[in-house]
Amino acid sequence: MRRKVLKYLWPYRFPFIIALGQVFLISMFEILKPWPFKVVIDNVLSGKPVPWAFLKPFPKETILLISCVSLILIYLFLGGLTMLNNYTTIKIGQRMVNDLRSDLYGHLQRLSLAFHSRRQVGDLLYRVTTDTYSIQALTMNGVFPIATAVTLLGGMFFVMIRLDWQLTLMALSICPVLAIMITLLSKSITSAATDFREQESDVYSVVQRAMSSMRIIQAFTKEEDEHRKFMKASVGSMDASLRLYTLQNFYSGVINVVMSLGTAFVVWIGARHVLAGALSIGDIVIFTTYLASLYGPIYTISQTWGVIQGAKVGFQRVSEILDVERDMKDGNRVFPDTGAKGEITLDEVSFQYVAGQPVLKNLSVEIRPGLKVAIVGPTGVGKSTLVSLFPRFYDACEGRVLIDGIDVREYQLKSLRRQISMVLQPPLVFPISIRENIAYGRPEATEAEIIAAARLARIHDYISRLPKGYDTLVGEQGATLSEGQRQRITIARAILRNAPILILDEPTSSVDAETEAAIMEGLNQLMVGRTTFIIAHRLSTVREADMILVLRSGEIVERGNFAELVHAGGGFASLYRTQFGLKE
Repeated sequence: MRRKVLKYLWPYRFPFIIALGQVFLISMFEILKPWPFKVVIDNVLSGKPVPWAFLKPFPKETILLISCVSLILIYLFLGGLTMLNNYTTIKIGQRMVNDLRSDLYGHLQRLSLAFHSRRQVGDLLYRVTTDTYSIQALTMNGVFPIATAVTLLGGMFFVMIRLDWQLTLMALSICPVLAIMITLLSKSITSAATDFREQESDVYSVVQRAMSSMRIIQAFTKEEDEHRKFMKASVGSMDASLRLYTLQNFYSGVINVVMSLGTAFVVWIGARHVLAGALSIGDIVIFTTYLASLYGPIYTISQTWGVIQGAKVGFQRVSEILDVERDMKDGNRVFPDTGAKGEITLDEVSFQYVAGQPVLKNLSVEIRPGLKVAIVGPTGVGKSTLVSLFPRFYDACEGRVLIDGIDVREYQLKSLRRQISMVLQPPLVFPISIRENIAYGRPEATEAEIIAAARLARIHDYISRLPKGYDTLVGEQGATLSEGQRQRITIARAILRNAPILILDEPTSSVDAETEAAIMEGLNQLMVGRTTFIIAHRLSTVREADMILVLRSGEIVERGNFAELVHAGGGFASLYRTQFGLKE
């Protein structure tokens, strides 16, 4: 883990070194803080000779003034350095968080749909937004407090050992006890921190699922059930949080008790040394002041250790995702500037989401460039899965998918997916303007091109009637649009992409027959010269297809054009008669 953290710290090594220098100066001023009090008590009030030559010529009043001014200057410099150091360390920490978050989010974008189908969105969201702060806690809230504490301990030990070495060793005698307490409690704190983060990510998951399914929840009056699920997750998070804070407070309390016993013991011995004349009152003031400052760094180190244990859990959760290797390796080939020809071949392709449960079985078919291919069959037979193999949302478990005679696994993913325009189910629009939604695949598109795509998708007239037209903002998950309007916007998006391969997954499932006819008229213009795949339950949508593939139980059971399949009298013909109310 250390190497992974250093990877993100290395770009900021020079500001980090400067911050460590600031820590050293802060420690020096902390060590100087009690010395003006010693001068006032011993040399002004008690009348002892001043040990420093530069102060000897001055009267007591001047020495008193110099001591007070020195105290003010020490605190001014200490305050300024502390503010500067806080800004420097926070800036470094925030940049490290940003870098880690960027890497995690980018890695998530590159992982396959198979990975995302196994993970909860809320858990991933928590890792991106919250767990990434762990790197700041590990470095800025871990390294710097410990560095400050160690520097202070070193400086104070040097001064205190010169004042009274026996008393100093007694003061430090609590360190082994603290080390034992840290060792005993750190595992419990780590376990509690892990449980808390997992429970908190469950809360994120429950909320995310509910917010994205609000229409269904309200339609089926499941508000109370969802609220119970939320409260169960929230109570679990609360209990885990209380367990963590209880352990941390117990940890803190034990440390305070140990340090108070050490303080009482040292004060008792120190007072006896003063009574015996071994120490002056000024010496004991410095010593007791340093003692509080000495135990402060020890307390900081022990507390920081607890913070580090919790932060390690968060960083490990982030690393767990970053360590997931891409199960979909990128290829090296790119398509020519003119784009793909559109020839697609399935060579004994099989696919399964779960081992032993095949979805597609030994599919083989050759599709010439420019053909319109319809894929029909019962729901759940693997139609959408089949077309998802072309852009490599998934990879075939057996066999090969070839585009222009090359296995798709040899192409760069970006180059491959730029050759394909898709209209998927359910129609997905983003909470941005209608213009941005249509131009999502081609943000550089001109206004005229966007409008032309909207006209072909039969959505331009509706957009024109809106007060802000194409600049109208769409609600979350397209809530301000009807299902049909969302679908036509996604069709316009695919049209504007202008790719040589077109995939239409139920492109007219959410529109009426009249709108369907108008949309298909526009799509027919788009299909000219493009290899097109149409998934449809409405057979009216596939009448003009050059080839129809009928899937059943993951296999191609029929193939041919519309007239051939109807004439063959098989399953397609039966489905055709059922849909159009024809008798045998």
